[in-house]
Amino acid sequence: MNTSLTTTAPPCPRAPRPGIAAFILPYLVFTAVLTVAWWHGADADFLDWYATVVWSLPVLTSITGIRGLRTMRRVLGTAHSPAHSVPVEELLVIVIPTIGRHDVVPALERVVASCRTHLPARFTRSRVDIVIEEDCPARHRILAIADRHAAVRVLGIPRDYRTPLGTRFKARANHFAHLTRLADGEARDDVWILHMDDDTAVGADTADDLARFVHTQRAAGPDGLHLAQGVLAYPRECAGSRWVWLADAVRPGCDISLFAAGTGRGSPRGGLHGELLLIRASAEAAIGWDFGPDVTVEDAQFALRFCARFPGRSGWFAGRSYGASPATLGDFFRQRQRWVAGLLRLATTRSVPLRHRLLLGHNLAVWLCGPVQHPLTILLLALAVGDLGVAPASAAAIPLWALNTTFCYWLYWEGYRINVTSSLDAGTDRLERVRLVVLMPLFALWESIGIVLGVARFLRRGDTGFTVIPKPR
Repeated sequence: MNTSLTTTAPPCPRAPRPGIAAFILPYLVFTAVLTVAWWHGADADFLDWYATVVWSLPVLTSITGIRGLRTMRRVLGTAHSPAHSVPVEELLVIVIPTIGRHDVVPALERVVASCRTHLPARFTRSRVDIVIEEDCPARHRILAIADRHAAVRVLGIPRDYRTPLGTRFKARANHFAHLTRLADGEARDDVWILHMDDDTAVGADTADDLARFVHTQRAAGPDGLHLAQGVLAYPRECAGSRWVWLADAVRPGCDISLFAAGTGRGSPRGGLHGELLLIRASAEAAIGWDFGPDVTVEDAQFALRFCARFPGRSGWFAGRSYGASPATLGDFFRQRQRWVAGLLRLATTRSVPLRHRLLLGHNLAVWLCGPVQHPLTILLLALAVGDLGVAPASAAAIPLWALNTTFCYWLYWEGYRINVTSSLDAGTDRLERVRLVVLMPLFALWESIGIVLGVARFLRRGDTGFTVIPKPR
């Protein structure tokens, strides 16, 4: 492991402001190209109508993403104001559940070191709680990590521990940590819980923006927010594969658009990330993490419960976490498979009122349409019908196609910028940018494969395992 990763802040102190030009210029280009295709096209046939429908479907998602873009630009604009000079007095507890395998220990060491390096300067009281199974394989190595750092404790979950609803996996670990805090008298308004994964580190910008957010909520008093989320970034040096790292650029792109639109405007009905998730301890105590044995997307489940209990009480901050993209393409597929299967179970469960599942269901439906929208699918259909010309069936579809195509391009482009500026080597080169743009259809195909695998896993019904991919960095 590169030990400099544990203490070095990213070269760019804050995430770059999302670019407007990076959206407007491609939109104009795509509009012009599609207009020419429509003008010279023949009478619309089956393939034209098929493409018109499937390539127009994500329009609401694209519009939501644009709203989130505006929210993110506003948040970043205020974040550049001088930070509060007085350290935060509220207790900050960083909760890091880990499967405790030997292959995740290097990443866990990086995360704990970053928390103890950057957070104490902004929080006078902070603690790291590492949550493990008491008999996990790397238990002694994890205890050694705690011994090397101040204010780090290890919570060992007894083998026979069961929640009342039989919750498993990460949600079970979160619930055990939650009950421990209840017993310690820490489920209070002046205690904040920062949920992190065992491969997501923090930097100086993370600490500054967390402190600024907590200061603001203290000043707001009873009207303050109870939950906030930031941007998940993936530095180059934490990547096992440069190609998968480029494909994962879509994730921070979604953070500064789709997630910022929901969580940043008060209601995370579209879901949450399980890391870089800040929750007021009293609000978390009112919800808990005991969601039942079939839940594998506990963050999205918590988001829906939070919206029902505390409507309009979530916000967004500009700080980033620094995690690792999947090390191999196989891990990429397994990660997406688990997300799709888990979200399908949540979207179809009757224990959550339908009105609370509508936005999640819509976003999921658009995501699931990825395989039928992919250019390769259109090409195969074109070969089947013997017509390789595809054009909008109606001029009204041109702005929709241009908007959706531009938004997809923008997600990767802006996500790539965030990942680059989050890396120790923050330089870019034209060849890498060209690779990103040229390979976007390939990356979309990889996403589609993950979706198909996830749908198959959901349809098997009995398979509700929780896949934890290796995290060697």
